[in-house]
Amino acid sequence: MFFRALAVFLLAFSVADANDKDLTALQWLEKMHFAMQSLNYQGTVIFLKNGQLDTMKYHHIVDNNVEQEQLTSLNSPLRIITHKSGEVSCLFKETSQKIINHHSIDSSFILNFPQDPVNLEQLYSLSKLSTESIAMLPAQIISIQPKDQLRYARKIWIETQHFLPLKVEVYNLDGSTLEQVVFTDLHIDSQNDAKFADVDENKLDIKHIHSKQAEPFENAPFILKNWPNGFKTVFYIRNSLQPSQKAVDHLLISDGFSSVSVYLEQKDSEGMQGLNSLGSVNSYSRVLDNYQITVLGEVPAKTVEIIAQSIILR
Repeated sequence: MFFRALAVFLLAFSVADANDKDLTALQWLEKMHFAMQSLNYQGTVIFLKNGQLDTMKYHHIVDNNVEQEQLTSLNSPLRIITHKSGEVSCLFKETSQKIINHHSIDSSFILNFPQDPVNLEQLYSLSKLSTESIAMLPAQIISIQPKDQLRYARKIWIETQHFLPLKVEVYNLDGSTLEQVVFTDLHIDSQNDAKFADVDENKLDIKHIHSKQAEPFENAPFILKNWPNGFKTVFYIRNSLQPSQKAVDHLLISDGFSSVSVYLEQKDSEGMQGLNSLGSVNSYSRVLDNYQITVLGEVPAKTVEIIAQSIILR
């Protein structure tokens, strides 16, 4: 009886494995995207970025079709970062201060992915590589290589049973690793077990930050004559910086994986010019008439320079 049950189990596993092998790289990514949005799961995650290493506990919950994420630091500074319903909050445990930033951006703490991946293969070459074990779980490696020099290459290790990302690496144009996100353990939660840590809000000093309402980009005082293929407008807003109350125009564009911010404001004194880099983030500044322009994003230096140089005033 035992051997018959074992044979049935192995047969079912081999059929599922064969079906997975028939999937294209794009189908693996689409299944991953669906799993990230629909499953309840948690694990320990290591973030390596700009030479800094953070180890955090990650929870993902779907409650009444609403996604919620939470990161809890395991080392100082102790903090809990929560993303849900158009807001990101950060609770600093040592000071009992909680800052809630209200905005309409929906991006994952683990991995950004295009909402509509249909045109992904026009921008990137997608391919399946080997399989490896990450956090003692089998994972299919998917290679994402840009078809131009204006965005970064990536590899994603996708767990083969639930299709969740176990590891993400971002590479510079020379092939060196810029960023890593790695799960050291991963668990699927039932609906009953899926919950965040309880926090007594009455004992917190809470501060709210409200962004201005997004406007049509046609209202902006500037135009982008040239930007990389595949990038689309996420939002355009005009904010005021405290305490100067200086107006700052902010345009955010993205290709799904990478985002670039364009800032325009009245310049101070001589203004800033040229390129600055920190890890995967590059920024390019220039002065246009009486305005300071800054283009910043997790893209190669050439990308931010091209965008900055293409800006003209309406």
